[in-house]
Amino acid sequence: MSDSVLLYAIIYLAAAAICVPLAKRLGLGTVLGYLGAGIVIGPQLLNVAGPSDKVLHFAEFGVVMMLFLIGLEIKPTILRSLRRDIIGLGGLQVVVTAAAIATVAIALGVEWHLSVALGLVGAMSSTAIVLASLDERNLLAGRGGQSSFAILLAQDLSVVPILGLFPLLATVQAVEGFRFVPEVSQTLTLWQQYQPIFKLLLTLAMAGALFTAGHYLLRPLLGLLARSRSREVFTLVALLLVLSVAGLMELLGLPPALGTFMAGVMLAESEYRHELEAELQPFKGLLLGLFFIAIGASLQLGVVTANPLRFLLLLAAILSLKLLVVLALARLFRLPKRAGFIAAFSLAQVGEFGLVLVTYGRQTGVFTDGIANEVATLIVLSMFVTPLLFIALERLALPRMAERNATRPHDAIRSHNAEVVIAGYGRFGQVIGRLVRVAGFEVTVLDLDPEMVDMLRKLGQTVYFGDASRHELLEAAGCGKARLFVLAIDNPDTSLEVAALVRRHYPGLPIIARARNRQHFSALRRLGVERVVRETLASALEAGELSLQQLGMRAHTAHRLATTWRAHDQANLENMLGYHDQPQDAWIDEARRAIENMEQAMVEEAAGMGALHDRGWATDAAPHRTSPAGTRQVVAIRPPGHDR
Repeated sequence: MSDSVLLYAIIYLAAAAICVPLAKRLGLGTVLGYLGAGIVIGPQLLNVAGPSDKVLHFAEFGVVMMLFLIGLEIKPTILRSLRRDIIGLGGLQVVVTAAAIATVAIALGVEWHLSVALGLVGAMSSTAIVLASLDERNLLAGRGGQSSFAILLAQDLSVVPILGLFPLLATVQAVEGFRFVPEVSQTLTLWQQYQPIFKLLLTLAMAGALFTAGHYLLRPLLGLLARSRSREVFTLVALLLVLSVAGLMELLGLPPALGTFMAGVMLAESEYRHELEAELQPFKGLLLGLFFIAIGASLQLGVVTANPLRFLLLLAAILSLKLLVVLALARLFRLPKRAGFIAAFSLAQVGEFGLVLVTYGRQTGVFTDGIANEVATLIVLSMFVTPLLFIALERLALPRMAERNATRPHDAIRSHNAEVVIAGYGRFGQVIGRLVRVAGFEVTVLDLDPEMVDMLRKLGQTVYFGDASRHELLEAAGCGKARLFVLAIDNPDTSLEVAALVRRHYPGLPIIARARNRQHFSALRRLGVERVVRETLASALEAGELSLQQLGMRAHTAHRLATTWRAHDQANLENMLGYHDQPQDAWIDEARRAIENMEQAMVEEAAGMGALHDRGWATDAAPHRTSPAGTRQVVAIRPPGHDR
């Protein structure tokens, strides 16, 4: 087959374009789609993937780019807040997992030096697959996602001393049962003897150099480029920055991804962080996809089919062992059960740094070619199984925990004389509850999230665990005597169920309800809830007012326009309630007419307000702009078609 780069690019992109949407449609996720695309074009099927080792080496820049962008999101203060998980949880995961795998290998008759090497390789997990899968499922920001990230970071940091340890392990022969490893010279150089210490010091020196260069060189350079307003040059320099740091780390024998992560952290507090992220995000997605395809293409099914039972048992053993270790450590560090399961299922595989260690182990003589091929194939298999583990986590493990949480006994409510009952005490309900309490009203709060309830109690707040969709619990909370019911539940379906229950059993009880969107608003209003608050409307209107002021409009005029807009929008929502049962075309036509009429009315009212001559709140002056000639100008906003 031709070695045309263009042809290979077409093949990889076409395979991804077919397999990824298909995997998404089947609910398997994008990562499994990319891996499947690699298998299809790999040597086992179509054999059109080209030299997979070279492609994989190039595609590793996807991991490098991803860690740089992750570093941009993590300020040093956040990193310090994770130090307990990184050093404690992550460090123990590497040590305990490596020791467990080595112990099992020794029990099977493998010589201890080789067992240690296998344990260190097996302790690694896939940063690329785990973070991409967690982010795709919106789990990365939670406790389980943050713990997984901390462990992955600890693994990445541990690669440096592990690389230094491998030449020492290479001086010992492998045991009988494995092919002979050529004996390395017993005379070690000074670098070989103290390589772990040298590399650790070198890493610290590189970190210091990167932070110094970022403060004194990169920030001024990025500022100069930003002022030049040349997006192409900014993109070029952003790529140059990432590739240069990666190349320098590789030249020094250090993990490139670790260097780019430090570079990202270095620029996390820079004012150019968002520009860098926007420019590099497309490259990260493309290269990560290429990385996953190359992993799939490198899977050597011939090695597996030669002894499928052996590989199946080894794969099940490594996945189970790593999963149990993380679960045990999560319990030791008192992580919530949900977070522990998320971390355990996420980190059960062996990752790309395991492949790096296998390659390095082959170069230094720790592994023979045969052992290295088998271990690498086992690693790729474990990576391929990871998306299936995430599916099992979502469909089997987490729902069962949710069911167990739901069977937790409801708390006994001590007071039945509350004037206000609040259902749902997340970020929305807490603001209402605290405000009502400080005003002197007695409040009963119900929430069905056990972790949230326990945390709020530790903070000194009175919250009861209970399901507000149960009538007996509403009665115990005092709805029969309450003056107000606040419905702040986030889930629209549950919210509507509770609203219907309250309306049916307590028709005279006023309800103030939180609506997630316009559809939720309409559904609540149709149930008879008179006071419905859209959760983002007030903050969006406030941002709109600030935008108008920034553009030159006086604060009073901006406030009047925002208030008028809110009144028109509310009237339109109420009017659209009558079209709920109409055909969709009729609803769309009416909605379009309402939008056009509202915009026209707003233009006319803005003109009537006299935006240029409104002196209300005159002390809150409009922002000034400087003209090219240096004179100060007040920028005024006027409706279209109206002269000064």
